[in-house]
Amino acid sequence: MHCVSSKHSVMMVSFCQGALLLGLAAAMAVYADMKVDCGPDFVTLMWTESRPQADTSLLRLGSCFPTSFSSGEAYFYVDLTDCNFRRLVTGDALVYSNDLTYVASADSYNLAFTHPVICAYERPKDWYATIYDPVFKTYSLGDLQFNIGLMNDDFSGPAESTRFPLGSIIPIMASVVQKTHQPLLLLLEECVAATTPELYPESTMYPIISNKGCLLESVSSRSKFEPRQKSSEIRLSLQTFTFAMGEEVFIHCKLLAWDPNGLDSTKKACHFVEGHGWELLDNLAQSNLCDCCESKCKSRRQRSVASEKHGMVQKAVIGPFTITDVNS
Repeated sequence: MHCVSSKHSVMMVSFCQGALLLGLAAAMAVYADMKVDCGPDFVTLMWTESRPQADTSLLRLGSCFPTSFSSGEAYFYVDLTDCNFRRLVTGDALVYSNDLTYVASADSYNLAFTHPVICAYERPKDWYATIYDPVFKTYSLGDLQFNIGLMNDDFSGPAESTRFPLGSIIPIMASVVQKTHQPLLLLLEECVAATTPELYPESTMYPIISNKGCLLESVSSRSKFEPRQKSSEIRLSLQTFTFAMGEEVFIHCKLLAWDPNGLDSTKKACHFVEGHGWELLDNLAQSNLCDCCESKCKSRRQRSVASEKHGMVQKAVIGPFTITDVNS
């Protein structure tokens, strides 16, 4: 079923499969017809061109080439996770946007153009940003599934609220589920706070963990890593900070599942303890691995194909949650 057809400078709005699709015509008069379906997790687009000299193979949907094309048509069938679709949460809507572009050749009489393609879905009431691609197949590690989330005060279950007064503690727990018997150590390599579920170059960010596992927030607050219950799990008590007060906040992290025997200055979990300085969570006797937290942490070992088999990095998102002013 086709949801929207747009010609020339016509704007069409239609509901399709529970999604609201906006087809906006280009500013110039485009002599073509565009029909789009917004599926639950995919988009199909048919572009019918009336200009005889137009080359439909030069059409692009984001970074994707046409799935098929002929002298007068181009057809795309793509997943929303492909082609550089942009995702944005606005109020009650979950919006995916992209651009259909025509890349004209130098000797062409047909001008290049950009045509926006937007699918807006009703945001599920229980929706929150999930971990991207949680299941991995990698060498002898087998399938890995990463999990991360906001917890209650004693880490015994999920958080009962997503509103945290300024100065309070946000309990965060991450884990990796492994189907093999080979033990893995889970580390938080990097975490930043932002007001969007996706990170963009122009995003305003607040660093929490950086420099390959250094908990920056522990220097000036009560933030700390909690003692491990098991190697495949890591717990963080994060004191709320002054950032985007009253707005939705997301924490973007890089999770690293690593060989427990392969710790170095770039594979570690370090926090600052007043009166003691930087300490290594997993072995106080090796806290010298944290000395670089005040400068730049670099591995003394040369990277090799063999060393890359020791672990897997996974991007993940926590949130949204809100930091509130205790006086409001």
